[in-house]
Amino acid sequence: MTTSGLIVMLLSVGTVTTLFAWCVYKVLTTPREAEKIHGVDLHTPDMDERS
Repeated sequence: MTTSGLIVMLLSVGTVTTLFAWCVYKVLTTPREAEKIHGVDLHTPDMDERS
């Protein structure tokens, strides 16, 4: 592998690893985030009581 190929590979792997670590950190350290999650009330035509 050439030196430039090694540099590109290390930058790519390092960027993805850093992004993953930041996402895990944010998920684990954000307080009371579950309170902001809203459910979706699905209503489809086949659930209609008029039929």
